[in-house]
Amino acid sequence: MNSSTHNFVEPKYGRLLDDFRVGDVYHHPWEVTIDDGMLAMFAASFLDLNPLYSSSRFARELGFGDRVVPPLVMLNLALSFTVHDVSEQAVAHLAYIDLKFPNAAYSGDTLSVYSEILAVRVSESKPDRGVVHLRTIGLNQDGAAVVTFERKVLIPTGKLEGRAHPERIQGTTETAESVSDASSAEAGSKEHRLKCAPQEFAGEINTPAWPGRPRGLFEDFEEGDLILHSIGHTVGESEHMQLTILTRNTHPLHFDEVYCRERSFTKTRVVEGGLVFAWAASLASRDTTANALWELGYDKGSHLNPVLAGDTLYAASRVIEKREYNDRAGVVLFALVAVKNETPSSLIRRGLNLFESKYDQKVFEIEREILLPKGLASLA
Repeated sequence: MNSSTHNFVEPKYGRLLDDFRVGDVYHHPWEVTIDDGMLAMFAASFLDLNPLYSSSRFARELGFGDRVVPPLVMLNLALSFTVHDVSEQAVAHLAYIDLKFPNAAYSGDTLSVYSEILAVRVSESKPDRGVVHLRTIGLNQDGAAVVTFERKVLIPTGKLEGRAHPERIQGTTETAESVSDASSAEAGSKEHRLKCAPQEFAGEINTPAWPGRPRGLFEDFEEGDLILHSIGHTVGESEHMQLTILTRNTHPLHFDEVYCRERSFTKTRVVEGGLVFAWAASLASRDTTANALWELGYDKGSHLNPVLAGDTLYAASRVIEKREYNDRAGVVLFALVAVKNETPSSLIRRGLNLFESKYDQKVFEIEREILLPKGLASLA
């Protein structure tokens, strides 16, 4: 029988600009229990030296229940969960804003995520597209927030025909209101991200012994320090696609070659931005965050150029400022950049300012605030 005589449907996901309304809340359908296998797959791609994420002994002596899920695993999961409802039709991810990790997550925790639409506007220069600003909150099985962030997404105008989602939910949930109000009241204050240190740091901080501890305590950094991280990471084709699927990111831009030949400006698959973010941070780990007690927050993040399979990523960090936290720890604010296919030192020799200049090799930039232990005598 000729299939053309049959009715068929082709459900579509994500939304176009006119489908969004300020105040809408989307409870994303993914609900995933994080397990040791998932964490092992991430560890196989990301060289993060911090024992808080790899050593149960270290994490427990610091006051946590067990080794902690790396924060950028949480970011990649939460961001990917939102794509199904928010950005599967998106042109580009524009910005990371006020990314925080209020509570530790552990293997065995179950993550669910919802998002609230904060603003929608049509581009003045290109009216066929616009920007959606949303806040996303990831919760564990007990309802505690383990990751929160805002982001901006570039999305074509119009309404999506054949959209498979339920109708939008107007207004916010009780949890959304409490997070939203706190964020609005505290946004912009220097203390805001400090309040996102988990409860394990409410009292005295006793940093565990670590015989192989590398350089990178609070005292080791000075404002203005420029650190060029020496090793790179060449992104594998199967590597980035597998991690994209593992995190439940459903945008075909990252794994559907036929779609990309027709609709991607690169004419091939593009590496998912959250992974680029995580590779940049992990490449900087040995030199900046191996000793980190906690990632207090990220802000002012953006992707400047695409990354494709086969590209080699490098990273560089600059110390923006330092400040006291208490007598056992201090806070360092870093600028982090990632570049592709040329080392940071080579770019500097060619006269480029890694952090201020615009250039084709620059793929990612963000600020990160890190809680670091201080006092070599106390860590003996």
